[in-house]
Amino acid sequence: MFDEKIFFDALSNYKKDFAAGWWQDEKFKWEAVKCFQNNWNIDAEDFPEMLKRSLAKTYSLLASMNNFPRQMIEELAQAMPDNVKMMFTALFDEKKDVVERILHFKEQSEYLLKNYSYDSKNHYQNEHAISIYLWLMYPDKYCIYKFGEIKSCAEILQSSYKFKKGAYEDNLRNFYSFYDELCIKLQSDTELKKLLADNLTEDCYPDQTLHTLTMDFGFYIARKYSKADKENKWWPAVVDYTPGLSVDNWTALLQDECVFNASSLRIMKGFLEFGGAATCKQLSKEYGENANFYNAGSQALAKRIADKTQCTVMTREDGKVMWWPILYVGRQAESEEEGVYVWKLREELEQALREIDLSKVELNAVDIVDNVKELESNVNEKYGKDDFLAEVYMTEAKYNRLLNVLKRKKNIILQGAPGVGKTFAAKRLAYAMMGEKDKERIEFIQFHQNYSYEDFIMGYKPTENGGFAMQYGVFYRFCKKAENNPEHDYFFIIDEINRGNMSKVFGELLLLIEKDYRGTSSKLAYQSLNFSVPKNIYIIGMMNTADRSLAMIDYALRRRFSFFDMEPGFETGGFKAYQEKLASEKFNALIEYIQELNAEIADDPSLGKGFCIGHSYFCGLQADECTQEVLEDIVEYDILPMLSEYWFDNLTEKVAPWSEKLHGALND
Repeated sequence: MFDEKIFFDALSNYKKDFAAGWWQDEKFKWEAVKCFQNNWNIDAEDFPEMLKRSLAKTYSLLASMNNFPRQMIEELAQAMPDNVKMMFTALFDEKKDVVERILHFKEQSEYLLKNYSYDSKNHYQNEHAISIYLWLMYPDKYCIYKFGEIKSCAEILQSSYKFKKGAYEDNLRNFYSFYDELCIKLQSDTELKKLLADNLTEDCYPDQTLHTLTMDFGFYIARKYSKADKENKWWPAVVDYTPGLSVDNWTALLQDECVFNASSLRIMKGFLEFGGAATCKQLSKEYGENANFYNAGSQALAKRIADKTQCTVMTREDGKVMWWPILYVGRQAESEEEGVYVWKLREELEQALREIDLSKVELNAVDIVDNVKELESNVNEKYGKDDFLAEVYMTEAKYNRLLNVLKRKKNIILQGAPGVGKTFAAKRLAYAMMGEKDKERIEFIQFHQNYSYEDFIMGYKPTENGGFAMQYGVFYRFCKKAENNPEHDYFFIIDEINRGNMSKVFGELLLLIEKDYRGTSSKLAYQSLNFSVPKNIYIIGMMNTADRSLAMIDYALRRRFSFFDMEPGFETGGFKAYQEKLASEKFNALIEYIQELNAEIADDPSLGKGFCIGHSYFCGLQADECTQEVLEDIVEYDILPMLSEYWFDNLTEKVAPWSEKLHGALND
């Protein structure tokens, strides 16, 4: 997902600039596709010449300063036509995973370079170049991948998709998903489609699905529509400042206490908290430093970094160290409130800071103890089996069985009577499996009779302008979120799962949620998008067995879930410890009667153990709150109304005696 306000603002600017000159500069992309489509023939007698004609109009797409992918693939085809032909055949095989095909093409290029006598030291067939071949072949499905542009576009649109240098496979998958979402949005804009149609000529590919336009729109956002263009320019330009450290270089330096001391790390953390850019006044107010805090010791810091990296430190004409390009870029302030300058972390440094756990960095300076505490307070609280058993009144044996069932099946439904703590247990089961209380990896929803596939996966929904636009549902978005972080488990919790029309809500995901089909792609009902349920997602549903008004759960869906009975936990060690803390004789007497009542309910042929009274009606009390009035309220307004519903046709013989017993327990 992304910020729609920014998206529509960027789209408005794009349409204005499109007719004002942008199209004339970028039209060659549509011409390049048409040229390729007209000339490509994998079985051509002269494959190298056919390849050359097909790529003739790619121009700067496959050639730039010090980067020659088009020249190299043509030369490789000339030298080894059969090998290159096989590479393209495999790349264009849609029966296989697209990311695997791209990486395979790259590996084969490396193989040709290493194993055949060839003069060049670089094949230049990277993910960017290979994605261009795919786009030229399947322009209605693929876009061009270019890391810097994609990352910039995602950040400007505040997308949930993240891109990291070196994470080629994750980046490619995120890229295609991200641009599919952008494409769907653009497809609903009739003005934009007309604008494109009015400018296309016969030598252009028609681009009916708008994938090439989507790619161009992303390029526009990254290159032209950005905060840097709307504000004063940051100086120096990226190409001008040194040393040229990578994200990995910065990561190592940040954890080297000989380079960065605790105060430096605290200052940089401040920049992150202000979104990567901050004024002197903001930082000094927040951290109690003087207005020029980063001038102090800057030359020494610059020298330390230079010594560590064997890089040359930039100097000004007067010979003084030009220290600030090492950590920050800056611009003139736009208002008195900002002060004199606004400073921003270098892109590589900011990324490195966001990727490391600052709480684990050794901070030895005495003057930043409070900062360490602040960092530690942001770490998720640890959570394990003992924490679960202390909060959820379940036996250890049953907890172990529950955990094993969920790990094995990946989909589970906690079923039981109201008040047995199903919802409470579901979240804490997720915490226990994660080993920490990470709420960002849990999504909680509740089904109801009007809940639809469009709410859950995707569908067209009305817009403020009176039209309809494709919107992604909560499960679709959560799956994409989990895909971005495959090394961690994610938990999708559905309360009242049997209240929705589950076959209708899940649709084609009925197959994809099965453990054996996790990670398997299938086309969705809308837009024919490929989609899969990640292997790192667990689905936990809850249902009340006492709800007679609901139909039985669909048998086809029932096979996809394991069903785990949740029972009252009055006999568990956790609940008994809770009783001891309350130290209330009236409470203990009431619980004894409730357990007798549950035995009668379980033996009743018309009810059964699924209708027993749960322990959660009596939880959450402190010793000073466990008064007779509170307990009477629980009996009168929670327990007896439920019994009246259970035995609605036998109030005198069933409900009345139990009313007398329960009230009697509190009055003895």
